[in-house]
Amino acid sequence: MRILMTGGTGFVGTILTGAFCREGHRVTVLTRRIPSDRALPAGASYMEADPVRPGKWQEAVPEHDVIVNLAGSSIFRRWTDKAKKSMKDSRLFTTRNLVQALAGPGGKNKVLLSTSAVGYYGSRGDKELDEDSGPDAGFLGNLAREWEEAAAEAGDFGVRVVLIRSGIVLGKHGGALDKMVPPFKWWLGSPLGTGKQWFSWIHEEDLSRIYLFLLATENASGPVNCTSPNPVRNSELTAALGKAVGKPTFLPAVPEWVLKLALGEFSSVLLQGQRVLPKQLQEMGFQFHHPEIGEALRDLAG
Repeated sequence: MRILMTGGTGFVGTILTGAFCREGHRVTVLTRRIPSDRALPAGASYMEADPVRPGKWQEAVPEHDVIVNLAGSSIFRRWTDKAKKSMKDSRLFTTRNLVQALAGPGGKNKVLLSTSAVGYYGSRGDKELDEDSGPDAGFLGNLAREWEEAAAEAGDFGVRVVLIRSGIVLGKHGGALDKMVPPFKWWLGSPLGTGKQWFSWIHEEDLSRIYLFLLATENASGPVNCTSPNPVRNSELTAALGKAVGKPTFLPAVPEWVLKLALGEFSSVLLQGQRVLPKQLQEMGFQFHHPEIGEALRDLAG
């Protein structure tokens, strides 16, 4: 299949590009600037354009069988008004431009795998959340809801739309583990806040396998939680990561007030979390290779 990917130069995009190419698919990575220091695997190529802006690049969209929409500026920073606007505009404008490009006859029978996030659900304590749970009314919940609504409009044109609500992706070369592992190697790892908040995660290998599975499963559509079936509390994650890198944790938890002072509103992502379950994937028969956090971290960071 021919796959067009937005956000393909990032951590998750790099993982998926490699996985698609290994399966024999051809990938076009749409990016604002072609990196001079990053070679693509065989079967992949770059297209330079800004997906936030309408343009000639949209003519190439219906020439592909599948569109993987990962574009969006990072949420992992202090949430100033400017940052929030960037987070929202980069997601909504890109998605609307993709949908517009699929509106003609050439878009019929295409597949749109559009990323969302488990932030859709907000924080609800110990409540188990699946795809039937509604959105949170906070910033991330509203952002994810609008993002999904924009993507779902492609269904009006005969496109099969899958809304992938991804948990935190754990991988060897970037992402969350790049930030988490160094303190542990210096014996500085510790829980955050109460340590009771839930952490919904996915191993990079299972992430790739889920995308390939959804691509091949013709009746898959609508929201799909892309998370391990075994979310863990922050304290469990901390202990498992300490064991994985051979540095047991003993320091007290980082107080909530310290994180709030340092990170502002973004600290809520680290201090609250959500207990998300992949109900749709399990009902469709998907088998996880890395369902447990201890084994997953030993594989990635050991």
